[in-house]
Amino acid sequence: MNLLFIVVGLGILILGGNWLLKAAVGFSLRLEIPKIVIGMTVVSFATSAPELIVSVKSALDGYADLALGNVIGSNIANLGLVLAITILISTISVEKSFYKTDWPVMMVASLMLYGFIAFDGVLVRYEGIILFSMLVVFLFYLLKFQKPAVVEDLPDDNEELPLYKNILFLIIGGIALWGGSELLIDGAVGLATKFNVSERVIGVTIVSIGTSIPELAASVIAILKKEKAISLGNLIGSNVFNILAVLGITSIITPVSVKDQGLLTSDIYWMLGVSLLVLPLVFAPVKMKLSWKEGLILIALYGGFIYKMVA
Repeated sequence: MNLLFIVVGLGILILGGNWLLKAAVGFSLRLEIPKIVIGMTVVSFATSAPELIVSVKSALDGYADLALGNVIGSNIANLGLVLAITILISTISVEKSFYKTDWPVMMVASLMLYGFIAFDGVLVRYEGIILFSMLVVFLFYLLKFQKPAVVEDLPDDNEELPLYKNILFLIIGGIALWGGSELLIDGAVGLATKFNVSERVIGVTIVSIGTSIPELAASVIAILKKEKAISLGNLIGSNVFNILAVLGITSIITPVSVKDQGLLTSDIYWMLGVSLLVLPLVFAPVKMKLSWKEGLILIALYGGFIYKMVA
């Protein structure tokens, strides 16, 4: 039954990613908004919904390590696994606004999270309010000032859909991503508990990979359809959203207290390291491009992280 949940969940996620992409492209054409902004708002929010649901429910049920481990592990997976697979499929060309705005905001959010939990091991309500307030400011800036951060290719089906279809695809895609993730997580956790794996390890590996599957589905479908701006923007936006919204909202509802110190002595440093690495990879070996070479580096790093967790 657990294996069936995983297979069905993956299938629903792929369908959901396709529907969500249709909605994102439709909205960007209708509103004449740069696709990178659509990727970092509409798509990021929908694909990060599983992290939000899992983290809030985990924290309320008293599983704070699962809530925090889910976000930290998802942020590592988004860059080390999802971005790696995406650029192994197709090279992404990056413009200046990526390292002037998008990447710095992701790093500031990551460092803020580190500062809030590294010393006392607790993410409290006022810290959650600060995180969520930063998200509101960032979104306002995006919608007001952001320019495309990726050199865009013309999509294969670059036509404007009726508004009702955009909304329908957005709703159906979001529900499919959420439902598919629930099935996938239930199946994965069901298998993991048989091996008596700790709550923290389950959070940063199986659950985080499960909740990152929507990002993988949306990004791979986007890259195959030549919507590279949505693909890159989705991943950066999801990492920002995971910290500022998921942990922000979770800690506003209930304090998130770290029990397993491995989250503070190891996992969060992996998250900071992988996030930091993306910038130099944009400049080397080929300036302003992410290609299969960088993809191999990222996926090897992620493999090392998973090996360390399960070894």
